[in-house]
Amino acid sequence: MSQSLEGVRVLDLSRLLPGGFCSLLLADFGAEVLKVEDTGMGDYIRWSPPYYEGAEESSRSALFLALNRNKRSIRLNLKTDEGKEVLLKLVREHDVVLESFRPGVLDRLGVGYERMREENPQLVYCAITGYGQDGPLRDRSGHDMNYLGLVGLLGLTGERDGPPVQSSAQIADIGGGALMAAFGILAALRSGKGQVVDVSMADGALSWLAMVAARYFADGAVPQRGKLELAGGLICYRPYACSDGHVTLGALEPKFWQAWCRGVGREDLIEKQFEAPGSDAHAEVERIFLERTRDEWTAFASQHDCCLEPVLDLGEALDSELVRAREMVVELDQNGVPVKQLGIPVKLSETPGSVRMPGPALGEHTREVLESLGYSAEDVSRLEEAGAVAGPPVGQQGSFLA
Repeated sequence: MSQSLEGVRVLDLSRLLPGGFCSLLLADFGAEVLKVEDTGMGDYIRWSPPYYEGAEESSRSALFLALNRNKRSIRLNLKTDEGKEVLLKLVREHDVVLESFRPGVLDRLGVGYERMREENPQLVYCAITGYGQDGPLRDRSGHDMNYLGLVGLLGLTGERDGPPVQSSAQIADIGGGALMAAFGILAALRSGKGQVVDVSMADGALSWLAMVAARYFADGAVPQRGKLELAGGLICYRPYACSDGHVTLGALEPKFWQAWCRGVGREDLIEKQFEAPGSDAHAEVERIFLERTRDEWTAFASQHDCCLEPVLDLGEALDSELVRAREMVVELDQNGVPVKQLGIPVKLSETPGSVRMPGPALGEHTREVLESLGYSAEDVSRLEEAGAVAGPPVGQQGSFLA
């Protein structure tokens, strides 16, 4: 069966999560993704525990494997002229370059966008950074939480009068970076014009506040943590403790709130739907939820259509009927070692994504790729001896935190 992105060739120079997740999406739908890694430890996430015992040393990290199926790997030393020459030859053969260095790094190495464009005018060059290719913070370091803090999202997350609460998922890295980059790449490819796709994780995360910002622009009132309607400000739309855990009540529309109130025999609460936490009505709703177990509330929700669901831990979620039915856990063979991963979240009816290849060992495909570019076996050996390229490491180990 054909795939949507067959024929699209991507050079992925990025490391860690944002770029890795972006190219994973492209690879799962058929793009040919080649990871370009350095001749040292490569993508740092290769060395992040936990590890799968029995797997090859550089491709045994569960975190690395989660982001790098369906990809190949080559090792280049871009501080050497020969390594840069190989990269530019690859650029001629590829449609997309993806990188996540700070702005200007590849320019200083002599292989930035303008130099690559000389080799391939149609090249789509996507750069994922914290703060973009221009602006006052372009050169500043940062991580997911920093971006969320600067764009106002972190400050709005949590209970009123409580501290900001960190999300367990990387909102800026994935939602503001990886997804925006994948969209930008596809939009640029569709345009038919070679161009730069400038993705700022801060910009992308800020866009998640589209409706919150729209209200501020209209009425000038600065929103406060815990007071937004969809972030803890209404008693009808909150998580609640039950006798043995937690549940979520998302009864935003009156019909759902009425169904909950009638289901618990408290029609007197119907008119209290949009009261704020801390009210007498809120205290009463909290008391009602504590009277039943999580399973009892789940059974209640099957009888009363009120947008009520249990709060599951990750183990429960991954083993749930929903996740199994949607094939959101898959198992692949990592060179003889069974590895479970999350599945493909977008389901296409005619050209679906697929899991075709295990994650690559560091430099696993160096010789194969170089020979496809016309290098002879003797040429490859010479480049290896010169330190311009490298194949799979022998006994090499790294540390994610080194």
